[in-house]
Order: sequence, then C-alpha cells, then structure tokens
Amino acid sequence: MDSILDFNQELDVSLFDRVVDALYTGKGAEQKMAEQVLTEFKDHELSWTRADGILTNASSLYSKFIALQILEKLIQTKWKILPIEQRTGIKNFIVEVILHTASTEESLRQNKVYLNKLNLILVQVLKQEWPQNWPTFIPEIVQTSRTNLSLCENNMAILKLLSEEVFDFSAEQMTQAKTKNLKSQMCGEFSSIYSLCTEILQKAVQPSLILTTLETLLRFLSWIPFGYVFETDLISNLCTRFLQPQVTRNVTIKCLTEIGGLECGSDFKEQFVGMFTMAVAGLREILGDLSKIDEEWDDYDNEQQEFVQNVAMFLTSFLASHLRLVESSATRETVIQAHQYLLRISQVDEREMFKVCLEYWNVLVKGLYEDGRTTQFNAPTGLLNLGSGGANAGSNASGNSSTMSAELRRQMYAGVLTGVRYVMISRMARPEEVLIVENDEGEIVREFIKETDTITLYKTQRECLIYLTHLDSKDMENIMVEKLGRQMDGSEWSWANLNKLCWAIGSISGAMGEDQERRVLVIIIKDLLSLCELKRGKDNKAVVASNIMYVVGQYPRFLKAHWKFLKTVANKLFEFMHELHEGVRDMACDTFVTIAQKCRRHFISPQPGEPTPFVEEIISNANAITSDLEPHQVNRFCEAIGYLISAQPNAATQEQLIVGLMKPANDMWDNLVQQAGENINVLEDLKVVKHLGNILRNNVSSCSAVGKGFISQIGRIYIDMLGLYKAVSEIISSCVARDGEIATRYANVRAMRTIKKEALLVVDTYVKHCDGEVAAVNENMVPPLLEAVLADYAQNVPPARDAEVLRTVNTITAALGGLMTDKIPIIFDSLFESTMSMINQDFTEYPEHRLAIYQLLRTINKNCFSAMLNLPPQQFRFMVMSIMWGFKHTLRDVADLGLMIAQELINNFNLCDRAISDAFFQTYFVELLNEIIVVLSDNDHKGSFRWQCVVLARMIHLVESNQITAPLFDASLPENAGQNNNVFIRQSIGNLLATAFANLTQRQIEVFVEGLFNFYSDIEKFRNHVRDFLIQTKEFAGDNADLFLDETEREIEQKKQNEKERALQIPGMLKPSEMEEDE
Repeated sequence: MDSILDFNQELDVSLFDRVVDALYTGKGAEQKMAEQVLTEFKDHELSWTRADGILTNASSLYSKFIALQILEKLIQTKWKILPIEQRTGIKNFIVEVILHTASTEESLRQNKVYLNKLNLILVQVLKQEWPQNWPTFIPEIVQTSRTNLSLCENNMAILKLLSEEVFDFSAEQMTQAKTKNLKSQMCGEFSSIYSLCTEILQKAVQPSLILTTLETLLRFLSWIPFGYVFETDLISNLCTRFLQPQVTRNVTIKCLTEIGGLECGSDFKEQFVGMFTMAVAGLREILGDLSKIDEEWDDYDNEQQEFVQNVAMFLTSFLASHLRLVESSATRETVIQAHQYLLRISQVDEREMFKVCLEYWNVLVKGLYEDGRTTQFNAPTGLLNLGSGGANAGSNASGNSSTMSAELRRQMYAGVLTGVRYVMISRMARPEEVLIVENDEGEIVREFIKETDTITLYKTQRECLIYLTHLDSKDMENIMVEKLGRQMDGSEWSWANLNKLCWAIGSISGAMGEDQERRVLVIIIKDLLSLCELKRGKDNKAVVASNIMYVVGQYPRFLKAHWKFLKTVANKLFEFMHELHEGVRDMACDTFVTIAQKCRRHFISPQPGEPTPFVEEIISNANAITSDLEPHQVNRFCEAIGYLISAQPNAATQEQLIVGLMKPANDMWDNLVQQAGENINVLEDLKVVKHLGNILRNNVSSCSAVGKGFISQIGRIYIDMLGLYKAVSEIISSCVARDGEIATRYANVRAMRTIKKEALLVVDTYVKHCDGEVAAVNENMVPPLLEAVLADYAQNVPPARDAEVLRTVNTITAALGGLMTDKIPIIFDSLFESTMSMINQDFTEYPEHRLAIYQLLRTINKNCFSAMLNLPPQQFRFMVMSIMWGFKHTLRDVADLGLMIAQELINNFNLCDRAISDAFFQTYFVELLNEIIVVLSDNDHKGSFRWQCVVLARMIHLVESNQITAPLFDASLPENAGQNNNVFIRQSIGNLLATAFANLTQRQIEVFVEGLFNFYSDIEKFRNHVRDFLIQTKEFAGDNADLFLDETEREIEQKKQNEKERALQIPGMLKPSEMEEDE
C-alpha cells in the first residue's frame, strides 16, 4: 500500500484501486491501514498531480471521487499560486473528461453522480478563471450544446450550477467585488444563453432535455433582465405548453412562482395579470375544484403531492405580491378561485404545506384589517372590473381610481374568510401553556418537552385568528359557539376537536369588545364546566379540565371585571389540584400563577360581602389545598401566593401574609434543623435531606414572586441556612476523602449538594430583587456567605464544586458594584484559579463553570476594576492568559465573553493613569493582538466573528490614533531604531498572516493590512473588509454563514421590535402574559 505514497515514481492506478476497495469493503487492520495511507495521500502537497491518471485509468468510481476531492481542495485553496500553464492544463483536462463522459445518452445516465461532481469542479474553476482568463467560456458552451443532445443536457446542468454559485451562494463564498464582477459578466452574456434555451424549448422532444432546460431556466429567472421574461413569449409558453404535461408541470409552476416574485415596480402589470389568469385556468383543468383533497390526499402519488405543494407556493407567493393588482384587473371569479384552491389545500393534514398557506392568510387578513383602519379609497370603480375585463383591464390599474374600497374588499372575501376561520380552528396548534397532550398511542399524558415548531405555528395562527376576529367578530363568535355546541351534543366530540376549539378561543383574548367578550365567555365557560361534570373517566376529565384552565388563564380582563367569576375559577383550580392526573395538577398550579400575576390586587383587597381578603382565606386553607400536590407543585402554588402578597402596599400586612404563607415550611424547617443540631447524622437520612432541599426551593419560588419584602423570611432562616450549608459541605468532603471522587455520584451526596445549590439560589434570588438595599446586603449577608462558601469551594475536588457559587458571587458583585472591591482579592484566591484549573485542559469539560467564571470575571472588570490593578503580578498575568483562553473557545457564549472582557479591559486601561496603561500595553498588547488574529483566521471560531472584529478594530484605533505612547517593540534592539508603533503593528499583523496563509501573496496581505488601518473607525466597512479577506484565503471555503451572524441577529432583533410595536396597536395581539401590569 505504501508505494502509492512515493511521488518520485509513477502511480500504480490498479494498486490505488485496491487500496480504495480495502477502505470501503475491507475489515480490521487492512481497512485501518488503507484509511491511513489514503489520508496521507490526500494531504500530500503533490497529490493533485496524480488526479489526471486516476480519473483516466481507475476502474473504481470511489477512486475517481477521491481524485475529484483532491482537485476540489486544490482549486479552493491553492489555485492562484499555481503557474498559469498548470492551471490551463487542469482546466482543459476537466473539460475533456466532462465532454467524454457526457458524449452519449447512455454514458450521461450511467455516470450521473460522477458527472455532477465533475460539473461542480468545473464551476469552481470558472469562479477563479472566468471571465479574465477564460473569456470564451459562454460562447464555447453554447456552441458545444448544438453538437450533441446529451452534451446539451449536461451543459444546461453546468449553467444551472454556475447560476446558483454566482447568484444564490456567492455571499458566503466570494468577495463582494468578485461576486459583482461575475454577476455583471453573466448578465452581459445572457442573450446567447437565452437563445439556446429558447431553441431547445421550441425544438426538443426529449423529455429529460426539456426538463433540464426548464430547471436551468428556473435558476436564471431571479436575475435575468426583465425583458427576457415579460417581452418574449416565455410566460405564454410556460402556461400553455409546459404546465399541462405531467413531466414538466412541477418545474413549470416553480418557474411561474419565481416570475411572480420578481420586483419590477409598476412595469409589466398587464403581463402579471395575464400570467395569473392563464395559470389559474390551467390549474382548473388539472385540479378540478379539489373539493375532496383532504380525504384523497393519502391516495395521491409523490408527484401529485409535490405539484399541489408547488401550487400552494405559487398562489401564496403571487397573491402576496400582486393581490391589489389582480383584484382590480383580473376577473372576480379568477381571484376567488385562487383563494378557494388555497382554502382547500389548507384543509390537508400536511403541516409544512399548511404553514405556507397560513403565511398568506396572515398577509391577506392583516391587509384587510389595516385597510379598514386607514382612509377609504376614493372610488369603488374596481368593482366594475370584477365580473369582466380580465387581463386587459390591467391598463386601468394605475392609481386609486381602480382600487377597491376597504368595505368592498371585505365583502368580496367574506365567504373565503369564513372558511379560513373554520380551517384555523380545526387546525389550531397547541399553545405552550397547555401541558396535557395526546401521545401516539392515544393516551392523555403530561408533556415534558416543548416543540419549538408547534409554539411558532401557534403564534402565527393566533395572529391570524385575531385579525379574523377584528374583521368579523360576530362570525367568529357564531362559529365558536356552534362548534362548542357540537361538543356538548356529542356530534363532534373528541379530545382533538375540543382541544383545538379551546386553544382557538383562548388565542383571541382581547380581540373582541368587552361586552361581546363577556357574553361569549359566560357561554363558553359554563358549557365547559358542564362538560367537565358530564364526562366520566380520568382522561376525559383531564382534557376538559386542561381546556377550562387554558381558556380562563387567557382572559384576565374578564376575570378582573367579574370578581365572583374570578373567585369561582380560583376555587375550581384548587379543586383541579386534587385531580388524579399529574398534568392537570401541574396545569392548575401554572394557571393559578398566571391569574395571580394578572389579578393580584383583587385577591388582596376586601371584596363586597366578604369579611377578609381572599388571599387570607387561601393561606389559611393552604395545607388542605396543597395536600395532593407534589413538592414542585407546592412551590408553584406558593409562587402564585407570593405574587398576590407582592401587591400588598402595607409592609406590616405584607409581613404577616408572608409569615402565614411560609408557616408550614418554617415549622418543618425548624424541626429538621433542630434535629440536625442535636445529631448531625440526621443529615445522612435521604428523606430529611430531600425535605430540606424542597423547603429551600419553596423559599426561592416565594422570594422570586414577593420581591424585596421577603427579607423578613430570609432573615429568619439565613444563619441556620448557612450553618446547614457548612454541615453538608463537611459531610460531602468526608465522603470524598473516604471514597474518592466517585462519592460525588452517591444519591445522598447529590441530595446534599442540592441543599447547597438551593441555599445559594435563595441568596441569588433575593439579591436580584433587593432594590436599594445593597448596603444592608453588603453588611449583613455577604460576609457570612463568603465565609461559608469560598473556602469550601476552593478545597473541594472539582466534581464537588458548584457553579452556583460563581453565579451567586457574580449576582452580588453586579448588584453591589464598588462595595465589593475590598472582597475581590479573596474571591480571586478562592474561586478564580481553582475554577480555571478545572477548565484550562480542554474546551468542553464543566460547561456551567466555564460560562460562570467568565461572567464573574467580566462583572469584576466592569464594577471593581481598581481591585484588579492591585492583584499580584503573577495572578494578574494568569487572569490575562485566562481571558485569552476564553476567546479561544469554540463555544460561542464563552468565546464572546472572553472577547468582551478583552475589549473592556483594554478600554479600562486606556483610561488609567498613563504610567499604568503604558506598562499594561507594553506587556500584553502584542500578545493579545496575536491571539485575536489567530482566532480570527481560524475556521473553527467563525461564530465569534463580530466580537473579534470589534476588539481588533479597537486595538488598531489605539495604535493609529497614537493613544498608546509607550513603544510596543523592544526599543533596545538595533533593528528597531527609528521604529514606531504604527509600522511595527502593521508588520506584526502581516508576518502573522503570512505564516497562517501560505497560499496568499505578499501584496494580498499588504492590501488587507492597509484596509484594517483605513476602516477601523467604521465597523461595518471593517467587518466587510475582514470577511472578504477570510473568504479570499479559501481556508474558509464551505459554510461561512457564521461570518454573517451579526447581520442576521440584528435583522431578527429589528423584526422582533417592529412586531412588538405593531402588536401594541392591535387589541388582542399581545398575549395577556406579555402585557405590562395595569394595576
């Protein structure tokens, strides 16, 4: 095998075939040896010189693919440094192999996969060579296409790939200048390509050639000049010649979809209308009325299903872009027919297709709603066009005179919208608040994993239903009451039907007027309560109960306005807390929390005819209410009560309520702590430890809801809690000392660690809510806490150290700010080095500690920077090295934190006394800069590209603006005589890049470095410059989406902000849980 690695002799291709066969079909040592030899072969710098021999003489297709992989890597990474003769030789060889392989139809079919890979490699060469070094490529490919049908078919495939590379994938693969040049060249030479496509479509009879040409044309449609589309007979041919035949209808409807999505201003209106009219007429002949599509869908073959999906894409895309145009210029029958098709397709149980239709329904109903809110259009003359006119009416479509009024549009779509309401209700997705689900076996179970896709779908459907309610709330009311009536009489009873109906009812909260909402809700909740009494069986009751709870949880406005109804609902929730089904109890607690958050003042205020506020009654009966709840459910119940208590403005009354709420937990706490004080071995009892952990969790839940008023309860248990922390720490340490690190996996040790974690969480939670009490926290809470946790953390073995220690200290430091400065040295001594020793061996172990220690370091740098200046030199250097270790992580969260800390540390030192900042920059600036360049040029660190650029730009800014006055080089060396920081840093960056990228010329590096110093003040230009350079290196070939993360995230954030602002303007669009408190 090893002889194939000898590049001083001719390659034995038959031996190479045998080695490849051993890799794919061999076993054991032989296979391992073959893998090792082939890996060395592919990595050899001269392996590409063997590619032609392998492709020409190998009998194994796998061997040929390995040769193609070698060529592909060469073209992507080293093409520009090859002599022009070698580049020309490789290019000509690839072309010859393609021509030979695609020369006959038989060869074309047999070698389809191999040929596709060859085509891809040719396109990679084109991206490097065309048009400068291969200006005749387009004329050549057009000419060869006319010599042979099979060559013509393959040439179409090459043009399709080239179009995709230049127009679809170029942003992440090529520099901006290169992309612009190729696009310009392709547009400039398109006339000959279009002539070829037209000739094929007019004369060819071979189905595969016609199909390939249409698929190629599909890739062209998004970028070719509009004249080729609208001023030729292309659209007519697509609609009349290629839409009907089964073999071409799928690609044809895709072409029509692409054309419909073109943005060409107000030009070509008549052509758009004509295309739409012809397409709908053609669909009518193919599809009929689709009246039974939901029943017949499973009987459709794959091609039929794909066609219906493509029809949905065409109609939704076209109508979303041109609805107003076809309303005014096409016949009413055509427009309504298109919507009826979408309505039928929406009924099919095919989620992805439904989501496509749903997106359009949202566009339609949003447009109708906003149309009604804005000024009415001048004249309803468009109505005159609806019964006649057709495509020729497009000439009247300029201006408002031919546009329908809002009211006429609503009337036109009234029947369609009623159908959409029925579809939305019958296809309603499950909201995240619902915890009761039907599994694949038809059983009702508690849901533990939330489906992100389902939650997103629910949000979209909810938005659509809210618009539909605003457009005709009476119709929505009638449909919902009618469908609930069918649940009551049993004609449509099923878990799924009831669920979807109730999810839809809950989703439109706030969209109706208050009077109508009250009337509808009274009917619905009464019927649901009756249904709960009527139905027998655990599962039936669970389904009805979950729906009652979901609906009432969505209507706080109604509950606040009707105290007796609110009290009845609360009591019903307490009743559900005793249900046998765990999911019902969970949902009862969650719904109580929701209602408590939104209606809290009603529970703490005395109501007419009642002697005391209802919250006092609940607290006094808490033991009975929670008797059947699990500990985590009791915590949710107490959290709900905590929200009620937080609304009590009187501090003394609030404290009494907290005492009442926490009494059961405190009684058990006092008893267990007393037992532990008398006999420490009590803490060896797993039940006792679990009880203590649950009590602490209860305190966390209640504190998070009550807020800073919870200090009275914290004060009651704080010293005992820290004593318990120390006690279990000692027991854990003794177990580890006795049995080694395996002891950390014992059940009782894990339970004791839960006590430690929950104790820390109690402190963390209170400090986050302490609002202005930082001095008291600093004086009374912090010293005993640090005494209890710091030494324990440092002395424990790594698996026994809790990340919660780091998080709690971080929370305290963030809240107390400069008050923590005097405590930073001991925090560093106890937490920093011990944690770094856990995580500096690799990039994956202890992920929670990894993130927490960098969050703490950042907080200290921001709030207690002066303490960092006083660290001993060795400890300070260790900290800086740790920051560099942070941004070397491939975990984006940690890497970003490391870079943020580096940025903030540099800024802090730049503001320091000049002597201090000079010392820091002289010691660390070049080292930091080198490490930034290393991660920036590493393909594995693309996720942190944004912050890498921010830090690099800031460092260059400091150099270029002469803010660093001390020399960053060794001024004592003779070669540095007359040197300055600006020149030195340019040289340092250039040298580092020359080492990292051997495939770049010196001139390329010089241009890049010059750009860094030109663009540092404009972060957008700076980032684009760096991105282009990285793509240019070809080391970043592949998926470079991470280099565009910042733009993507900003776009998402802006979209969220716009959606929120829009939602605030539409009643019901914000869920009750998302609305700010109004009381």
